[in-house]
Amino acid sequence: MIAKVYSAIPYGYDGHIVTVEGNIAKSLPAFNIVGMANKTITEARERVRSAITNSDLSFPDKKVTINLAPAELVKDGSHLDLPIALAVLVLSKQLLPTDVENRLFVGEVSLDGLVKPVRGIINIVEAAKSAGFTEIYLPSANLAQASLIPDVRLYSIDSLSKLLLHLKGIQLISEYSPSQPVYVKNTPTDSPTLDNVYGQDLAKRALTIAIAGHHNILLSGPPGAGKTLLARVAANLLPPPTSLEQTAITKIHTLYGVPDQYIASRPFRSPHHTASAISIIGGGAHALPGEISLAHHGILFLDEIPEFPRSVLEALRQPLEDRQITITRANQHVTYPANFILIATMNPCPCGYLNDPTKECTCTTHQIEQYRKHLSGPILDRIDLIINVEKVSHADLIESINHVKKTTTDDRNAHNSHDIPSENVKNTETDISPIHQRAKTNIIFAQYLQNQRYHKPAFYNSDLSSQDISNYVKITPTAKQLLESALTQLNLSARAYFKTIKVAQTIADLANSPEVMPEHISEALSLRQSLI
Repeated sequence: MIAKVYSAIPYGYDGHIVTVEGNIAKSLPAFNIVGMANKTITEARERVRSAITNSDLSFPDKKVTINLAPAELVKDGSHLDLPIALAVLVLSKQLLPTDVENRLFVGEVSLDGLVKPVRGIINIVEAAKSAGFTEIYLPSANLAQASLIPDVRLYSIDSLSKLLLHLKGIQLISEYSPSQPVYVKNTPTDSPTLDNVYGQDLAKRALTIAIAGHHNILLSGPPGAGKTLLARVAANLLPPPTSLEQTAITKIHTLYGVPDQYIASRPFRSPHHTASAISIIGGGAHALPGEISLAHHGILFLDEIPEFPRSVLEALRQPLEDRQITITRANQHVTYPANFILIATMNPCPCGYLNDPTKECTCTTHQIEQYRKHLSGPILDRIDLIINVEKVSHADLIESINHVKKTTTDDRNAHNSHDIPSENVKNTETDISPIHQRAKTNIIFAQYLQNQRYHKPAFYNSDLSSQDISNYVKITPTAKQLLESALTQLNLSARAYFKTIKVAQTIADLANSPEVMPEHISEALSLRQSLI
């Protein structure tokens, strides 16, 4: 007798349907699982056997063989425990084949027959929906995340015995009706605002432009200049993600088995410079996503970027350009999205005080050269904005503090003049300062203009190709003349040339200008400074 039960497993950023085939034969009692199963799945034999017997059901005393098809697909995880148990119940005639047909099952079973949650549930439900399954049975702890996928019928499974009663029509389980989802913040809870940064007007302006157009930015300056603080301000400047972006962000994080929540804010990832290439790029034995993918639709912050191994930085070339990363292993080939804003900081030299007016630099010329060689030309070419951040003097610091206090008082009841549809500003924080809120509103408005112009979700000025620039970017003749002059005088590469246009378009969007003007080109060029 042959039994067939359908399931699915996460496979990279997607999911893959797995057919659990069972056969029973008159022979010495045995329980074998074949079909490229790893150790976790082969151990399912003991979990399934105990779950069946502890659920007051009988395990057959014959030779049971389970095949996981397709056989060439590497299977990993405990997702197939439940369908394997159901296949055994069909083989032993405790269930009919018609009880499980056209349905998909997923879940880990414990020794006492309870059903536990699994990772990558969004990938699984998407794969099931694409394959035509509309009735999906999964652990109750995975339901909130699974409900992000529309037009499927979800059923909550707590135990093997309750599932058996439902499939036999004795005690039916109601279809899951989504309630208010459980949100979880994915950004630091203590993220500072623009009011926590005194002075640094140029850096704050550059940061606003970077967030508005999704441009990569490098902040260079001595210790104590506020580089790290500026980078963390960006976490609060990010507009809230759309529902599609929330699903994509949650989908990536479920591959690491996050709780039954979905993430309602954009990620801010800050790996330490000792992190390995695999942890940042992705990979490993199971080809899991790395920090660049966990930062999808958010920010990847590399503090003191020259301290990272050069091999790690060079591995960023392709994802910075293509917004995705392809991981190839001997038996696996997966692609993960990696559409993030890179914010990096660095000192001008190893000691940090090169050209500092108050403290002498102790580095040799050779040390400075070696320090900067960690950032190759191709990597710098992929960074849109390079800002030299100077220390704020004590006098300017005091004056800036007084100015911020006065401006905050004067702007307490001020409103931004941009006309933005209400759905574009929903979920924005209302308990932050007027100065920070005004900057965030300007960013939302600039991104609204980009959405209207390109008619593509999660597509920004930084994503424009050379053909897109020809189709969408309107540059005045005088601005074009200025750009062509700069191309020759500054010896810009083709990539730097197009990046200047993209940044200028973002500046125009922030100014609500339908065309890129000479002043927008000038500012874009000035924000691509050479490292001191």
